[in-house]
Formats: sequence, structure tokens, C-alpha cells
Amino acid sequence: MQGKQVARRVGAIVAVAGAWALIAAGTAAAAAPTGAIFTTVADGSEVNFNIYPSKEAVYLDGGPGPGAPQTAAGLDDGVYVFQVTDPSGKVLLSTDAAACRRFTVSGGIITGVVPALGCQHQTGFDIDHGATTVQLMPYLNTPNNGGVYKVWATLEEDYLEGCAALGVPNGLAVVDCGHDPGIAVHGFIPAESKTDNFKVKDTGPQEIDTYFYEYGTQARLDGLEVTWTDPVGATNRKWAYNAPALNVNHEAHVEAVTAGTHYIDIYDQPGCRVHSVKVDGGAVSYGARRVAVKVSGSQRELWVPIRVTCKTN
Repeated sequence: MQGKQVARRVGAIVAVAGAWALIAAGTAAAAAPTGAIFTTVADGSEVNFNIYPSKEAVYLDGGPGPGAPQTAAGLDDGVYVFQVTDPSGKVLLSTDAAACRRFTVSGGIITGVVPALGCQHQTGFDIDHGATTVQLMPYLNTPNNGGVYKVWATLEEDYLEGCAALGVPNGLAVVDCGHDPGIAVHGFIPAESKTDNFKVKDTGPQEIDTYFYEYGTQARLDGLEVTWTDPVGATNRKWAYNAPALNVNHEAHVEAVTAGTHYIDIYDQPGCRVHSVKVDGGAVSYGARRVAVKVSGSQRELWVPIRVTCKTN
């Protein structure tokens, strides 16, 4: 991404796993819903670097995800619960009962919120693909010094399963089911959840960006995906696309990364048989693999580029 090249790569340690058998999208977290969640403003417009001017401006959207091809899967149909936490997931920031934090998905996109005696969240309308957007407020200020928040979404039945495992028989009736990272994070089982990070106020971009190139010609390839696993073990899918107005230049970008180890899974998919992977100017490795990026500090600007070459025939 132009403009990111001046960013300081602060506290990032990168490791590339050996070639492995991750071939199809979603293999890294088969229990998680398909598709992706992402934050937007009320009309579904993407926000540069996922940095928002206020907490009230942040809405949740879902589906195939920005830059995904028309054939990409959306979210699994059903009723979902969402929450806002600090980046580690330890501190629940949402302040209303889980019953108030539910939305419905049909045809792979968010179609509305679940009525809950007036406590359901405000909604907007995604002008791009006709989906409903859901305001995340109310939630508390993050204790993270970089102003970073994490939003989670999971199917209602998986949330209730997580709450039951924590000893809460009806998780929808409470604000917080409790926290045991080996079981569930406030009722959300990481392996069965989607997450995305966002920031309120501008403290500088912090990103891991994956770029795809055609082997031989070096032409940029859009519409290809990676799977991101965050430090708490939840996943999301990111697609490479081009949006110069947002400083997105043919990349699958993970934004507002925080301290901990992030994994980027790079795999064969339609339009790309992975030939080589080069991370942050390091050595070249070959074939599908998992890239581990360990971030030791996230208050300052961070940019870790991953270059993937693809054989397309």
C-alpha cells in the first residue's frame, strides 16, 4: 500500500510455517461461520484503516466481505449474537444484555435485528449490497492505549453453548456469561466466532497486508482471500481488492492489529495455486502455508507486508 511504506515495523516478529495441507478456504477453522464480519458506518461505507471518529459511528456489517468475488460465501443463515471487548477479549465492553445484541442473517447478509422489548440496537442500510448494518453502541471505552476494540459475532446456539459451559443456563438474559479463555470468552467460543478490530480516534495505522501476484507476469490479482486468526483464536476472512480512495491497493488487509500472535493462512483457491510467499522482505518460502506475525507492541504504526505469487493455470 502506498503511504504505508513509511510506517515503522515496530515490535513485529514474523515466522513462516512449513508447507502444510491447508487447501480450501475455511479449513483452518471449520467450526466458524462462513463469510466475514466487518465494521462500517451506517450506510455500509468502508472506513480508512478502520479508524472511526466516535464510538457511535461504528456499525457491524456481514457477508462475503470487502473485495470478495461474487461467488464468495456469505455468513451462514441464522440468528447471531455480538459483543464488543478490548483486543485481548478479557474485558467485556458491551453493557446491555445479550438478548439486545442479536441480528438475523438470510441469504448470507444481515437482514435485521431481533426484537427485544425495545433494547435491540439501531440499524442502518448498506447501500452497496442491500444489507442491514447494526450499531455497536452501547459499549464502554477500551482500556487499550491504542484505542483498539474487538467486535465478535457467533451463532446464537453456539453462544448459548459457551454460556452453558461457563455455568450460565440462559446466556441471553445476562450481560456477561463470564470469562475462561479455555472455554469461552463471555460466552463466545473463539473457534466458533468471527472477529474484527477497529479503532476510535486516529493513533496511526497498524496493519498486516497480503498482496497476490501472478507468477511470471507479476500482475496484481484481486478477489483472492486469506484467513486471519487473531491472538484470542477467533477467525475472519479477508480478500484482496483495490480501493485507492481508502488507501487500499490490491491487498487483503488486517487492520488495527494488537499485541499477540496473529496467523495469516495462505492456501490454494480458485485462481491461485500458491507458488511462493515472502513476508516483510524476508526469505522466500514455497507452497501454501501459515504465516505467524508476533506483535509485541501496538501503540505505534505497524505495517507487515506479505507477498504471494500464484500460478493461475
